[in-house]
Amino acid sequence: MGAAVAMDGFGPGAQVPLQGSGGGAGATNALASAAYRDSPLDTIKEADNDLYKSTVKEGKWHKLFHPDLGEAFSRAVQVRMLGGARKALIQSFGADPQPVVEHCLAASRLRRQRDIKLTLVTFVCGVLFLPGLLLWLGVIQLRRIAAGSDNKRTSAVGTVLLVAAGLFALLVLLKLPFDGILPNYLRAMIAAPVVGWFLARRICEGTALDLRERWTALLSGGGIGAKIPEAAPRDPGEKAAEELRQNLEKLSAEQQSNIVFYAGAKGVLGLGTRWGSWTLAEELVPQPGREIHDFRAWDLVRKIHDQLTLLERGSLKTGFPKPTVKHWIVSPVGEGADEVSRPEGDSIVHYQVKPHEIQRICNDQQFGAGNRHYLGVQFTLWDGNLVLTMMVTVTSLLHTLRIEVTGHALGPVHGLFTTKPKAKTKEVSKTVRFWETREIKQPLMTTDEVVRLAVRAPLTWYPPVLDFLGGKLVLPEPFGLRHIWAGPPWKNRFMADDAIRMATPVLRAVHTATIKMLDDHGVDTERFTNRSLVLGGAVQDPGPKKADVYDA
Repeated sequence: MGAAVAMDGFGPGAQVPLQGSGGGAGATNALASAAYRDSPLDTIKEADNDLYKSTVKEGKWHKLFHPDLGEAFSRAVQVRMLGGARKALIQSFGADPQPVVEHCLAASRLRRQRDIKLTLVTFVCGVLFLPGLLLWLGVIQLRRIAAGSDNKRTSAVGTVLLVAAGLFALLVLLKLPFDGILPNYLRAMIAAPVVGWFLARRICEGTALDLRERWTALLSGGGIGAKIPEAAPRDPGEKAAEELRQNLEKLSAEQQSNIVFYAGAKGVLGLGTRWGSWTLAEELVPQPGREIHDFRAWDLVRKIHDQLTLLERGSLKTGFPKPTVKHWIVSPVGEGADEVSRPEGDSIVHYQVKPHEIQRICNDQQFGAGNRHYLGVQFTLWDGNLVLTMMVTVTSLLHTLRIEVTGHALGPVHGLFTTKPKAKTKEVSKTVRFWETREIKQPLMTTDEVVRLAVRAPLTWYPPVLDFLGGKLVLPEPFGLRHIWAGPPWKNRFMADDAIRMATPVLRAVHTATIKMLDDHGVDTERFTNRSLVLGGAVQDPGPKKADVYDA
């Protein structure tokens, strides 16, 4: 292992996901399916919530070069999560970001293979007969503009224009003399782009079917694994492959980070907003005839940690899930911050705060500026679509000990990511019973779509040009794959019940460990016990509140 660290400067090549690092394959697959989608890019706005908004920037020639959802999503995610100068990422609790990025890479690879074939067809049938190609593109662009008009007469003009172009092409093919280079070139100039369109359509349909099969398979619970051979270097000289491999490893390491960020009303980024808070705060009074044995906040936190790990060992065999109990360092950022930065230094290794530093923060940084320590117990439920987290913090000021338990809930991935592909249909009036309508199946690849893919294909070798011409997707910041497209859990009755029910056993486990620890150290626990009973009654009927929004 030491040799591997020395070789790449970061860590060992093979990484085993730690428990609680990601979780549900359902949420992961739903997000990954976006890489294969052929929906319009604007549909991503449906997944926006009140806190995070995606931005669709239109390009210079948006109507001709615009990307679809899968193309823009794959490009945006790759740049944001694997870019050399990328900003810090927010952990994707309840999902694993590495498979999502790998599927984006795999989808881009499939499209790149398609674009190589399309570029060859475009060169042979288009560039060699450029005047005819430009003529047909002009007709199609005018038809597209006319078709997009609300004026019915203008829309009809588009259809007439296409028919007129077809008649003109037929006239050129039949009426020109058959001898000479120029007449034959003019015929080829008109016919070659049409032949190229038929070839391009077959290529596009083959790739589209492959992408849709992967999209469907991911949402069906299985799916073909993401194949990215460019991330497996075959020899030390393949710098691009080695760099990609290291970036994927860093992505996994950052997902395991024990540093999270609190952003005001947005709550702890990645964990969802705080919906409930219960505080046990009383004065430390010695038992009659005894003295209080000195202890620090970390001593109590360790006892609470041990008690929380036993949550699954209940009296009744009810299938209570095993929680993930972890020490968190919470760093404050502004509510409107558009980026976060992870701390660096001798106490940070692979995005992880070392244990001795966690202990120091827990004991010393309880008041004033600086990071804070929280003990988190997390449940990943509903195949990753519900992430419930209870955060415990212990503070001691003068003679007052305060144990605060807060509840955070991250809801399901937006329904946009869980829809399977549907056949393209169009509603038309029946021939005889014209007052009734019927649906007719449309081809997967329309003329406009084939033209769009064909004109984009030669430019895929340099994506910034396509971003300029067609537009791109700008992801909201601070960015994390999971939390920016999460909906509220309170609209699902069962999810809301799970969140509310989970609070009671966690709160009581915390109080049990606290009172036992205090009793062993000579503290009179009567007030703590009474207060615990009051909180135990209140937590039996909790309701979700906006605990991060203070009415002041």
